[in-house]
Amino acid sequence: MVLNGKPLIYYSLNTASNYAAENEDVDLVLSTDSIEIKNIVREFGFNIDIDYSRPDYLSGDSAGKIDAINDVRKYSESKNNRSYKYIIDLDVTSPLRTIEDIQKAFTLLENDPEAYNIFSVSPANRNPYFNMVEQNESGYFSTCKTGTFFTRQSAPRVYDMNASFYIYRSNFFDDRNKKAITDKSLIYVVPHVCFDLDHPIDFTIMSFLMENNLLDSAI
Repeated sequence: MVLNGKPLIYYSLNTASNYAAENEDVDLVLSTDSIEIKNIVREFGFNIDIDYSRPDYLSGDSAGKIDAINDVRKYSESKNNRSYKYIIDLDVTSPLRTIEDIQKAFTLLENDPEAYNIFSVSPANRNPYFNMVEQNESGYFSTCKTGTFFTRQSAPRVYDMNASFYIYRSNFFDDRNKKAITDKSLIYVVPHVCFDLDHPIDFTIMSFLMENNLLDSAI
């Protein structure tokens, strides 16, 4: 998939490479089971480990992302003979991030020793207390969460996970968490346009913004 003249994966790898250049003791590893993707990444010339191959049981649509991240963590720790305190996951399908975003989020996580992880979010356009509905036990539809709110502005703030990045402490994996959202998770509210490519229209929108220099941040 080509975005503004470059393969989509380029943007995540470029951010990772620039982040590593500004921070000590950072190892970059590509997690994929695709030879084609490895060949594309090799052509970029980034200083990134492409020897790891995701095993078959972690490569299908039903495979959990957390297990896949933990597997590549163990691989890199063994290969580099070191233990990592933090693991940063940059999702290829959500490239609208900056190094400053990652650094600020990392500081938030560092400053809360009880937190397992932090992930990027954007303010949600819909609110489950006010204008999102689901089917109830009687077969009718009501708001997903209940509350005495008469305007969306008065309802609690909610956020969309935009999948741009996740930062985990090592104990997140040691304690065998299976989902990124835990009872000890933090959020980083991205202060600029940021969304992931879930549908073809998302790709069209992102391409338009990038090709016409309409982004409100430099990636």
